[in-house]
Formats: sequence, structure tokens, C-alpha cells
Amino acid sequence: MNKRHLAGAALLAVSAVALAACSSSASGTTPSASAISHADALTATSADDFGGMDGLVAAANAEGQLNVITLPPSWANYGKIIQGFEKKYPKIHINSANPDGSSADEVAAARSQKGQSTAPDVFDLGTAVMDENLDLLAKYKVQNWKDIPDDFKDPDGVWYYDYTGLMSIGYDSSVITTPPKTFADLLKPEFKGKVAIKGDPTQANEAASAVYLAALQNGGSADDIQPGIDFFQKLKQAGNFLATLPTQATVASGETPVVIQWSYNNLAWGAGSSAGNPNYTTVIPTGSPALGSYYNQAINVDAPHPAAARLWEEWIYSPEVQNLYLAAGAYPATLEAMKKNGTVDSSVLAKVGDAPKDFVQLTSDQAAKAGQLLSQKWAAAVG
Repeated sequence: MNKRHLAGAALLAVSAVALAACSSSASGTTPSASAISHADALTATSADDFGGMDGLVAAANAEGQLNVITLPPSWANYGKIIQGFEKKYPKIHINSANPDGSSADEVAAARSQKGQSTAPDVFDLGTAVMDENLDLLAKYKVQNWKDIPDDFKDPDGVWYYDYTGLMSIGYDSSVITTPPKTFADLLKPEFKGKVAIKGDPTQANEAASAVYLAALQNGGSADDIQPGIDFFQKLKQAGNFLATLPTQATVASGETPVVIQWSYNNLAWGAGSSAGNPNYTTVIPTGSPALGSYYNQAINVDAPHPAAARLWEEWIYSPEVQNLYLAAGAYPATLEAMKKNGTVDSSVLAKVGDAPKDFVQLTSDQAAKAGQLLSQKWAAAVG
């Protein structure tokens, strides 16, 4: 997620740029960007509060910085997404912190750096961690709010889905000669010391999702993930489970030849990347429904660069970025709307294909319950 899940680059120290004090127009027209105070930007709930997109861009340019966190360049095309933002808005520099961190690391940074210029402006969070930290999130609705399905967003704009993949098995076919089709295959002797997940399931949504799929593969359900914990206990007892945090480099070196992670990450680590392993293959396990999990975009309620944070969300939900998610094999939140209004990249969609109709995603309540069970039992079972 490790994003999460995916140790990390140092965050550049930046100084917050104070915006001019708020003043009202005698003519009653919408305030200009220079009239938007930092305090007003922190509470802005739409671009209209900046006088429209031009005002939002001007206010964000005045801040000149944007702090993102736990966004690896190979994760769902975030390298291109960040580059695209800086190209479109060249007066705003993006500081990318801890790209290999987890959703829990995002929250920890926001709390420990509150009031500092280095605190994250925006989040990309797994649902279980997000639901435990709603006090950190600000309300904001992007311009194409209607394109996000109602059940993909908080009605007040506190959070909104951005993309999902499918939980998958990636493996080096030069090392593993018989492709794994199910999780049960991973218990076989040929996988001894070879299977890794993306971090600690009690901290990272991607790692937790590997456990959720293991539950589905072993008679469990979204309401009962205990069979998933039991599976990984067996995997460790068999000597097949690796405690190493996998990265593209550990796959390329052969240190972690089998990785359970989101499909878009496994695909990015294979032949599709110049730094990828040409023998690295991605499979969606059979024998159970596929497992997906949308991540959530949100704005830090104490963002040091609140206008830039809101401009970032407008960028994320633009067709350009939603299509970049799709090109990475991640299904964007506005996909159905883009298909209807003709803004989806049809050639990319044809290559990626639609998401399966029956994929399982844990609800907020199910994810919270699963997270509690992992906190109670994972360490004892797997360590």
C-alpha cells in the first residue's frame, strides 16, 4: 500500500507561505486569490470559496508547495501523476515523503508534525486506518463531485474513493516453474522462503488485504478473516513466509520471488517497467471471488498548504489522472462516468478490461472489525 505498504526518501523542509489577509470586495463580487487567508483556505469546501478554479490556482501558486506522503512512483502511476501536476502547475513544488510507508505512517506524520510546514497536506489511505482517524480530515468537494458514485464518497466531502486494484500473486517465472493458481499452492515445498507481503497487516492496508484474500481462499469471508490469519500461520510454519518487505529491487535481485500485492503494483514490477523483472508474472488467484479495496483521498484538516491540497484533489479527479490510474491497471473511482461522457481512454480500457462484477470489498464496518482482529491475533500467529 509498503505503501504502504511499500525506507523512504527524506522530506524536504519547506516554509509555509502566508497568504494575504482576507478582505471583502465593495462591489460584492467573489474575493480574489489575494483576499483568501490561510485560515479561510483551511476551511474551503469547494473551488467556489476561492472564486473558482482560477482563484484556487492563484492561491495554490502563492503557497508554492505541496506535501504528499507514501506515494511510490511505481504505485498506480503516481510517478507520472506527480510529474504531471508539477508540469501543469510549475509554481508548485511537490515534496514527497516516505514513499515506502504505510497508511498508519501517514496518520503518524500528520499527528506528530501538526503545525509544521513539513506535515502532509493530503492523504491516500486504506479504509480501516482512515476510519480510525476521521478527525484529521477536512471537507472538500471537487468540481466533478457528481462523477464519483454516491457510495464511493462521504456525503460531506470528508473522503472519497480514488482507485482500486485486485489482490494478486506476482512471481518470478525463472524461479517458480509451476505457476501458483490458488493460495493453497503457496504452501508447497517449492515456495519455501519465497513468499512475501507488503508489510505489517496491522498497519498497512495492502498487507491486510493479502490476509483478507487468504480468508476468502480458505472458507472465510469479509465478515470472518480468521481463516486468513490461520493460512499465514501455516505459511510461516511451512517455512514459506518471508518477513522481508518486498520492493521492486528485492524482486529484481531474487530476494523476494513471490509477492502478494495489488495487481497494479505487481504489473509495474514486471516487464512493463524499464527497471522491472521481465520474468515477473501476475496472476489473480482462482477458487474464490477476487478481492479489491479502494483507497481514499482526503485533505489534512491542518494542511500547511491548504490551497495546494485542494488543487491536488481537483487534479486527482480530472480525467487525465483517472486515466493514468487505469493505465497502471488500477480502476479509478470515476470510471463509469468517464465511460458515459467519453473521457475514458478507450484503448487503455480495452487493454486493462473492466473490473470483475463480483469482486469483494470490505465495507467500513467489516474493515474495522478485521483490523481489530488482526491487532489482537496477527503477532501471536505470525510474529
